[in-house]
Amino acid sequence: MSDLARRNLIAQWAFDTRPVLGRFHLWLEDVEVERAQEEPVSAHSFTPRSTARCLAVTAAATALGARLFGKFGEGVGVDKHAFNQVKKAADAITAYVMSEGLWYLTRELPENHALMVSLGEGLMPKAGETPEMGSNPLLGFGRVYARPQVARQVDGIVRRLLNEKGFAWPQFREELKRQGLTVWGAAVDTLENTSRFAEGKNTGPMAVLHLFDAPLRVTRPYEAYMACLTLPRRIVDAAANQAVLLDFCTPRKRVVDVIEATFPGIPRKNIHVWTLQGKSRAGRLGGLWAEWKALGAHLVEEGWVAPTGLPVFTDSGTYAPTCLVKCWRDADGDHVFLCDGYAATAEALQAASLAQVFDVEVSMAPLSPKFELPLADEYRLMRLDPHKPDFKDKLSGLYGRPVEDGLAKTYAHAIDEAVDSNIPLKPRVLYADDFFDARDWRVLSCTGYMCDDPYTGMKGLERLSDNRFRVTARLATRNAKSDIHFTFRLLETFDETRLCFSPLLTRFISGVDYSQRPVKVSDSGRIRNELQTMLSQALEYDGDRIIVHFDRVEDDVMPKAHQARIRDALVWYRKNHPVWFNWLDVA
Repeated sequence: MSDLARRNLIAQWAFDTRPVLGRFHLWLEDVEVERAQEEPVSAHSFTPRSTARCLAVTAAATALGARLFGKFGEGVGVDKHAFNQVKKAADAITAYVMSEGLWYLTRELPENHALMVSLGEGLMPKAGETPEMGSNPLLGFGRVYARPQVARQVDGIVRRLLNEKGFAWPQFREELKRQGLTVWGAAVDTLENTSRFAEGKNTGPMAVLHLFDAPLRVTRPYEAYMACLTLPRRIVDAAANQAVLLDFCTPRKRVVDVIEATFPGIPRKNIHVWTLQGKSRAGRLGGLWAEWKALGAHLVEEGWVAPTGLPVFTDSGTYAPTCLVKCWRDADGDHVFLCDGYAATAEALQAASLAQVFDVEVSMAPLSPKFELPLADEYRLMRLDPHKPDFKDKLSGLYGRPVEDGLAKTYAHAIDEAVDSNIPLKPRVLYADDFFDARDWRVLSCTGYMCDDPYTGMKGLERLSDNRFRVTARLATRNAKSDIHFTFRLLETFDETRLCFSPLLTRFISGVDYSQRPVKVSDSGRIRNELQTMLSQALEYDGDRIIVHFDRVEDDVMPKAHQARIRDALVWYRKNHPVWFNWLDVA
């Protein structure tokens, strides 16, 4: 590329992404675009070019802010409570930065368009975790980004969906249509591999946002797990030619048979099966591990070197391994890499929505938050009717012993929660299509890499000098993919830039005197946004008002002293700036 062409490219990107660059006080010094096709991703995206590019910069800015100000690696050698606080700090930074980026870029959406978060990861405790470990800042269901008037319209319809009996998914879609509104759905994981981030691992952590041209058919905040089997498309097509159905319910021996028929002579050790591992997952996945080992397949272990030359990990991170699901040939013969087991709901759907990009097929099935039953029994359990008299007896049959009432209620609640959230439980398996009204939905994926990714070979953040950083992001649609390398220069000092990337509420907790800093009207929107991100469990919605109930916040989730500091700040803002904060009440 000539020097003039490079300058023009930088200028075009800087102009298109000025809302996000300006928000975080970043100067775009350079941009390098590597395309998998001749045309840019924006030529294949349902969004305007500027929106696609702003999303790429938002993902990159989220990665930058996390590495610089998210306490990367500060969880090493500390106790459990301190480790959880490091994770929360990282989640708070990434959720805040991505949310701010979305807020600023959606100011320029078409006048009747809105972006709504349909799935978000971070609120629910995972297996072996206490509630305070799972109650992390997140961008969850119902968060709306659009021009102010449109955002209020959509917000009102979302509140009806959440609170009004008889106002279900069909009524929600009809009301959007009646008001002439177009809503784009999103599945968000602002920090995948949070524990690895807190431990300072040099691979894994990333920010992931998938934008869809229609809202997902999800009607409640929902975060659970999905059983997943991800296979190369070539294997699935070969099975179809043999009149064999390959999906999550298929015996794994049948999968191996198809692979061997497709690649005659392939050593079974070259069938690489990636699953999550660890003691906490043995109850759910132990049978699956044994099944693959008995077949002679290679159960990918921690540290196995991927074709990218980087060692993989199996302690977390179920989205990125999808990028490596493929068939290849080297000096050792043919190889097949596939993913099996389960993933968190948002991560599972994100991976499934890009099946066409990666040339794979992802089949899913809902699971419960409990990790006591084998995967096959979990599958059967989630298809039971918890309101039938024989529910407890059938559950006891799966356990092989009588179960207590409390355990039966836990599983009944998990099934009811899935039903209330409009998650399909009856089909044999689920595909990404099952989460949309029409099958012609489109997707735009945005990923920002905080650290190196062993599954794609992407580089994480690189520090070029004291105030210059190279950050990589990936944009992908069903038909196109681009890797973008940004060189950012901080326009402020490091400490001043920290303020640009830090939530106001976090700054108040750290000791900043809210009564002495200049108050802007934008503070109202920022604080509203931060409350929804950091204290969603404490909020009650009454029309346009938000009532904050601090008695709903567990001390382990946020220490009393921090709660008191935030409460004092909210009371002060409500008293001294009643017009700007007329939406706020503190219980």
